[in-house]
Amino acid sequence: MATSSTPPLPDSMTALTFQGKQDIAFKQIPTPSLVHPTDVIVRVTLCAICGSDLHPYNERERGIACNTVVGHEFVGTVKSLQIGDRVMSPFTASCGKCYYCSLGVTVPEEERCGLHGSQAQFVRVPLADSTLVKIPEDITDEQGILLGDILSTAFFCAESGGCGPGQTVAVIGCGPVGLLAIVAAKHFKIFAVDSVAARLEMAASLGAESLNFERSDVVAAIKEQTDGRGADVALEVVGASSALKLAFDVLRPVGTLSSVGVHTADNFPFSPGQGYDKNITYKSGRCPARFMMEKLVPLLASGALSEATKIITHRRPLSEGVESYIAFDQKSDGMIKCLLDPWA
Repeated sequence: MATSSTPPLPDSMTALTFQGKQDIAFKQIPTPSLVHPTDVIVRVTLCAICGSDLHPYNERERGIACNTVVGHEFVGTVKSLQIGDRVMSPFTASCGKCYYCSLGVTVPEEERCGLHGSQAQFVRVPLADSTLVKIPEDITDEQGILLGDILSTAFFCAESGGCGPGQTVAVIGCGPVGLLAIVAAKHFKIFAVDSVAARLEMAASLGAESLNFERSDVVAAIKEQTDGRGADVALEVVGASSALKLAFDVLRPVGTLSSVGVHTADNFPFSPGQGYDKNITYKSGRCPARFMMEKLVPLLASGALSEATKIITHRRPLSEGVESYIAFDQKSDGMIKCLLDPWA
């Protein structure tokens, strides 16, 4: 809450809002206010467009009301309660007290509390004490914004895949999460599969062998280098049935398929019988980002993940968010990860 030493929040702010399919508007809207005692208001210093933002943008996911503020990746400073703390946030709120939180699973469906859109100058965060993470001094805002979703998701995907010494890993999709999955599994032999030149070039710079699925037989190429078996682990990070099917196809028998792509299809692209016959282990689910953030902070602080910020290709003012959504959706302008500054 505002104090005599802290100026009151403005009545309005600028934000990116959902207007319909492939229709984002940069608008002036009311500034959020505290609703519950556990809320805080965060002044957003940096936000980003995530691949999962494209699902409602293209209406592969439905149910978002017109004029809803979009986005969930942000860092900022607290403007109420613990005033001045520099914080980063996962993409869902969590209570920190329930059975699931005690297991480190901070995003089960029945307990999950969504955040208000963060591609704005201010955002209200519910359950703030158990959701927000104070950013250590030796971690930058750019690193913090990656931690809140895509870096945590990439490591969760690699951990779920059980990547181990001597294994061959196929990363299906070289968007931001896929590229960070390469960082997570960088000590293994990695095949990176995509069709966008800029993404494949970035994957190669991170140490992977890039394969363009539009120009080569990916399954044959991976089998050729694994004595005809296939990849030990397949990491699917796209959220499309074609990507999940390719992950299944490149996987060797008795391999592990780890999927963190946000899928909206009603059916699997491979049958239960096919999975049974191949003896695969299939793991899927939403990353418990709040739990993973705390695990990864020491790695970031040590410099072990210094390559992570290489994926950030664009930095723009929030006012250019509409154009940025178009470029990101169309994979144009070499855009891989775009950060937006609400105050520029």
